[in-house]
Amino acid sequence: MLSNIAAPSRPLPRITAVGTGVPPHSYSQEELLEIFRVDDPRIRSLYLNSAIERRHLTLPPVGPDGARRQESQGELLRKHVDSGLDMARTAIAECLGKIGAAPEDVSYLCCVSSTGFITPGFSAKVIKELGFDTSCSRLDVVGMGCNAGLNALNAVSGWAGANPGKIALMVCIEACSAAYVFDGTMRTSVVNSLFGDGAAAVAVTADAASPTEASGEPGEPGPAATAAPAEGPVVLKFASRIVPEASEAMRYEWDDDHGKFSFFLDREIPYVVGAHAEETVGALLEGTGLRRSDIAHWIVHSGGKKVIDSVRVNLRLTRHDLRHTTGVLADHGNLSSGSFLFSYRRLSEEGVTAPGDHGVLMTMGPGSTVETALLRW
Repeated sequence: MLSNIAAPSRPLPRITAVGTGVPPHSYSQEELLEIFRVDDPRIRSLYLNSAIERRHLTLPPVGPDGARRQESQGELLRKHVDSGLDMARTAIAECLGKIGAAPEDVSYLCCVSSTGFITPGFSAKVIKELGFDTSCSRLDVVGMGCNAGLNALNAVSGWAGANPGKIALMVCIEACSAAYVFDGTMRTSVVNSLFGDGAAAVAVTADAASPTEASGEPGEPGPAATAAPAEGPVVLKFASRIVPEASEAMRYEWDDDHGKFSFFLDREIPYVVGAHAEETVGALLEGTGLRRSDIAHWIVHSGGKKVIDSVRVNLRLTRHDLRHTTGVLADHGNLSSGSFLFSYRRLSEEGVTAPGDHGVLMTMGPGSTVETALLRW
């Protein structure tokens, strides 16, 4: 079914490339249980029934007794920066390489992270370390959590639409192992069993064509709807839903007992997210002439097995619809803000998208928030 989105006043932003980066070492859940000498059957069950097979992590150094020692907050912060920059370098190089661009060609840089706090932020460090032009505009999105990738993509897409022909780059940098506390409690074990390290970069550019050429007249298929170029889909619109009554369900806070930050996940959060997924997608599709059955591709944040199942049931999706979401969870765990871009990359490499197809991106995280975006190939 063709959407009847009205022609915009400026060219539509287009996702042109995605790249990813992870630490060099990957561990199975069984290996992690042995490395950290976990004997508690409840915690072992948490790891082994998570639908996660492996995760890339930067583990703590080995202590004198041969066990992994506790890291101070200062050490975790250095891990956040050092590992984050390494992963970002890989993701950016891959992303820009796909479109034949170099760092100095980027005019706008947005860096997203929730696994540490630094000033200046990652954007300044990336510009310095990777050789971006010093006139590059920048933005840091910090502390928004797993949903932040779409919050930032909204800002990046807006900048790209206002600056046709120029490259805007978003980089999600999440060294989740820099936010771990190991104390043997179920609270911290839920987090430790779930998150992995990874970075993802996405390039966005608005075609330097007229708005009518880019989108077609309302209700009619323009050239982009019938012969979308190979660079990638256009970003049509965004929709958000925040659930204030669940604002404490996901939080990153200071732990006085350990002298470091610690992340908390409420056990009810999968059901909160699932219950609000349908109304968020409804708001996204409102006014477009599209129904949920018209959406060919679904890219949902790999938040965890229960979160994915809750979204799938509430939106009446199939397991095939969420194959990339569950695949990323199995191979990487929850990668926080960049998870959906790892799934998007798999969809792109699968080669099943066709001109005129529509897709929905969905992320969820602290707030509690559900974020969505509508794409058209």
